[in-house]
Amino acid sequence: MSRYRRATVTGSSYFFTVVAYRRQAILCDEAIRLALRDAIKTVRASYPFVIDAWVLLPDHLHCVWTLPEGDADFSTRWMKIKRSVSLACRADYRRAE
Repeated sequence: MSRYRRATVTGSSYFFTVVAYRRQAILCDEAIRLALRDAIKTVRASYPFVIDAWVLLPDHLHCVWTLPEGDADFSTRWMKIKRSVSLACRADYRRAE
């Protein structure tokens, strides 16, 4: 199991870079954008956070989030967002290998 070193300061702002699998230029596709938007909305309802900045590029994204006071669990939020997008788009983006 990986042992990541992560900041755990509650109520802080965090900068993220997320890269598409094998840097495929798919993140600006309409299906992915809509699934990402829906996933973020759903996750924010249960796990609130503020989006301070967001840049979506074809093969990666950058964003800055601020978490609520007493909360530093950004990894659960990302896990739920990524899973939701993967499930929503799996039929269109399934790879044979």
